[in-house]
Amino acid sequence: MEKKKVNTKKISGIGLMIALAFVLSYIESMMPINIGIPGIKPGFSNIVVIFSLYVYSPLAAFGIAIVRIILVGLTFGNFASLMYSFAGGMLSFVIMYVLRRLDLFSVNGVSVAGGVSHNIGQIIVAMLVLKTKLLIYYLPALIISGTIAGIVVGIAGGLLIKRIGRYMNEM
Repeated sequence: MEKKKVNTKKISGIGLMIALAFVLSYIESMMPINIGIPGIKPGFSNIVVIFSLYVYSPLAAFGIAIVRIILVGLTFGNFASLMYSFAGGMLSFVIMYVLRRLDLFSVNGVSVAGGVSHNIGQIIVAMLVLKTKLLIYYLPALIISGTIAGIVVGIAGGLLIKRIGRYMNEM
């Protein structure tokens, strides 16, 4: 009976994480960020993925990332945005998972690597879809934005892990 109770609490916590990631994506979509470079976003929903990677499990974090990408893509985007988000999100997750397992970097370092690799994944898909290598010149701006976003997400995720992570594990 006790194991069933723990699983129910964990599942409800993961559901809460999916909802939070979805809401953060919605808030982000409403922000008028225009710095002259299309597609640059802060990636606030990645706070939830980072948090889940450290507090829950890699499988839970992966599920949260997949569900969030699909929900946001279907709700606020189109097939192209879903495709780019999926490529970026999956590459980002794989890199963050590997770095988390190696335990060589802080939460901030893992987050920065995730932010940068997300943009690299999107550029690779864009180059394949548009059949041009010229998009590679866009990469330095995306690496800078991914680094900045990764730092912000890493700081927020690290604070949440430290402040409430232990409470989520007790659920």
